[in-house]
Amino acid sequence: MIQLKVNDVPRSFDGEPDMPLLWYLRDVLALTGTKFGCGMALCGACTVHQNGKAIRSCVTTMQRAAGSDIRTIEYLGVNGLHPVQKAMVEELSPQCGFCTSGQVVSAVALLKHNPKPTVDEARLAMSGNLCRCGAYDHYLKAVMRASREA
Repeated sequence: MIQLKVNDVPRSFDGEPDMPLLWYLRDVLALTGTKFGCGMALCGACTVHQNGKAIRSCVTTMQRAAGSDIRTIEYLGVNGLHPVQKAMVEELSPQCGFCTSGQVVSAVALLKHNPKPTVDEARLAMSGNLCRCGAYDHYLKAVMRASREA
């Protein structure tokens, strides 16, 4: 039996230990804000926090998630918009929205560990998130806005 916390709720999982965390979140817990993009940890659509660090849930097995504190995009909006979400709305970052949850979760992890990044540091930290619409400059501006307003 695998034990973990998801969005501050204790959870148990008795399925296949090699099941990707992404499928557990989406299919078992119905937390569909985390997206499936590539399945190879290349696009960032499946980004969640594991013990405060941004990880790719499509390649993280349930066994590797055991004992962890997992937080998804749904957790960030529990008490209203997170400052990163607010900045992304203000900068008109989301276009089609497919990559947005991964972008937000990655930005939150960055600002937690580096509250005042340079533009180059933010660009590098966000470079693992692909955007089908090419809204990279909008996302980067939002990260920088959130860092100034936090």
